[in-house]
Amino acid sequence: MIFPTAFLCLALFSVVEGFQILSRHQATGLAAPRDPTPSRSTRLFSTDAEESEKNDGRIDLSLDDRLYRIRLPRAPGIEWGTDLSFSFVYVRELDPVGPASMSGRVSKGDQLCELIPVEPEGKPVNLLGASFDSVMGSFAGLGKTTTDIDLVFFKGTKDELKEACTGEESGTNSDIITITVIQNKGAEDEKVVELQAKAGVNIRELLIDNGINVYQSVTRYTNCKGKQLCGTCIVNVANGLENTNWKSMDEASTLRDNPDSYRLSCISFAYGDVTVETLPPVEKYQWTR
Repeated sequence: MIFPTAFLCLALFSVVEGFQILSRHQATGLAAPRDPTPSRSTRLFSTDAEESEKNDGRIDLSLDDRLYRIRLPRAPGIEWGTDLSFSFVYVRELDPVGPASMSGRVSKGDQLCELIPVEPEGKPVNLLGASFDSVMGSFAGLGKTTTDIDLVFFKGTKDELKEACTGEESGTNSDIITITVIQNKGAEDEKVVELQAKAGVNIRELLIDNGINVYQSVTRYTNCKGKQLCGTCIVNVANGLENTNWKSMDEASTLRDNPDSYRLSCISFAYGDVTVETLPPVEKYQWTR
């Protein structure tokens, strides 16, 4: 009866190995699942400099009960996904025998919010609202010696995460933000328009829907229609830049010789009041990228 004995040994090894995997995760400080009842008394991500310094730039998990942090190997066994906005990356699938699934904490649909390399100089990377490319770039940019990462997830939908950013429930006035648009700044025909929209609105879409042009010269007719292919829908976020999503690596590269406040409006989302200047000055080389 050699084969049954071997099978029994293999089964016992699998059980022990599975227990060791769970023990290793428990040793990294995983807490019991949080109470699913959300707390919405404050903004999920504070822009206060003192608070940011106190938390070492990390997301404060106490701001919402749906947030949790977990330590996983740099290859966590997660298939990432996003919707057609190519932002707000979430857990699409889990490898059944991967570290994330074995932890018992991570679930399909959880929204990715932050990544921190577990190393002496590891700095938090805020991935809230980040593009898919930016998230993948953050993983790809991990150092060769980095074996583990701390990830912050939000247990909820994309819309619920957006609501958490304002600290108010859906349907309240705090969901409505103001986009102040300055057209032809400095010219005789300068015009200022104030637009109301729901938090999380795409800036290009809002402006185009209200008849405001974001394209210079002939690109008004040759652009990619908001598919992040042409890099010509440039706007300057003069005020409220902190109320927009983070730049992806592609966007930063496309606009690398311009001020930090310059954004591609097709992949820029506003979660609070912002002031946007259309048709900001750019050099000729910008249109050859």
